[in-house]
Amino acid sequence: MKRSSSGGLVYSTDGGRMCPECRSALSACTCKAKAAPVGNGIVRVSRSTKGRGGKCVTLVDGLALDAAALATLAKGLRTACGSGGTVKDGVIEVQGDHCEPVMAFLRKHGHEPKRTGG
Repeated sequence: MKRSSSGGLVYSTDGGRMCPECRSALSACTCKAKAAPVGNGIVRVSRSTKGRGGKCVTLVDGLALDAAALATLAKGLRTACGSGGTVKDGVIEVQGDHCEPVMAFLRKHGHEPKRTGG
């Protein structure tokens, strides 16, 4: 078993990843409602092909939203762009090069996105 520097249980072969707050498996975590949003409030929109076999995706990072609101926003972005995508580790991934439509959608919904990358 691995332990974090704060002394909390991080991984157990019995239940997999453990929540540092309630010390139960992440799938059965009772403190999910208290989880703070991951983003820093600066919404960054970028295009990436790294690790995807040359295929392009549009990344939206820095949204200070909880998991449910992030999933709802991702669904709206995918619908607006007419493509697929997912949410991984607080980052919305939309398949294809859709930076401008994504930025327009985010502005329309009250966010102030910044274009990053080339």
